[in-house]
Amino acid sequence: MAQKRENEQATETELKVPETLTLCVQTCGFSASDKPRSRSPSPPEDPDSTLENSDQGAVRRREVNRCSGCKRKLGLIGFRCRCGEMFCSKHRYSDRHECRFDYKAAGRAMIAKENPVVRPAKILKV
Repeated sequence: MAQKRENEQATETELKVPETLTLCVQTCGFSASDKPRSRSPSPPEDPDSTLENSDQGAVRRREVNRCSGCKRKLGLIGFRCRCGEMFCSKHRYSDRHECRFDYKAAGRAMIAKENPVVRPAKILKV
């Protein structure tokens, strides 16, 4: 009798996972459903575009850890520049590679963001 109760409790506490879980086409990690979600509205899809997307997923390249300057293999010592490329210790500085990142504009934007212009309140003169 005690074993029967334990079996009933065990079956109640087990998690039931569906065998076939269809994931979203956009690979966002959510399961697909018939009705659209209010958080991510999407336009109706063309059947041709779904075929193109499936081909792109099959040809997906894996990221290679090589220096963009000298093509040397980078282990754990790779440095990512602000331009978005990976570099070795010789090419990690912006003057050692042809960096496309505009440091002056980024600096100006950072200073403007951190130091807003203080203006006096306008007073109506009578």
